[in-house]
Amino acid sequence: MKTIDYYFWMNSDWAYLGADRLEALAARQQARIRYLPVDLPEVYGRTGGILLGLRSPERQAYRVAELARWCRKLDIHVNAQPAYMCPDAGLASRIVIAADRAGLPVAALYKAILKAEWCDEQDISDEATLRAILLRQGLDAPTLLAAAAEPGIETIYRRNTDDAVAAGVFGSPAYVYRGEVFWGQDRLEMLEEAVAA
Repeated sequence: MKTIDYYFWMNSDWAYLGADRLEALAARQQARIRYLPVDLPEVYGRTGGILLGLRSPERQAYRVAELARWCRKLDIHVNAQPAYMCPDAGLASRIVIAADRAGLPVAALYKAILKAEWCDEQDISDEATLRAILLRQGLDAPTLLAAAAEPGIETIYRRNTDDAVAAGVFGSPAYVYRGEVFWGQDRLEMLEEAVAA
């Protein structure tokens, strides 16, 4: 089966904008998505990226303008500067990994976490916030939170990050298909062309 390796940061506004379109692409092309949350600050540290708060004012301003354009184009609301912007995404990432390992549907879960940050002014580093999201998704919050604390899940999170760098990934979202990297939700059309070929 065609497989897309999807490397994303649980703080990525751009991943949120591309989430539904990625799902639709996979359905059209009968492709499987491997959901691979990564530690993006670690990826940046190893690939020359610069965290948003350290970028020049010009780059930060352009991000806000570009985000507004894409929100209009896609008719999706995102607050470019939410109250809790880019907190520690480790627990959220490990919860998504634990859910995936348990065979649970991951797409709705990771989108709900991203929505909480970028639309609902919530702190996704807070365990109580994540517990509430899990419950709203109809998932077993105590079990998933316990699983997320297991060393094996942290190992997978670190491996995802290592694998992303090894694959040539340097930002989020990134989609890898047959060794080719497509960076950014604005490359989904090109990704689909590759998957369809």
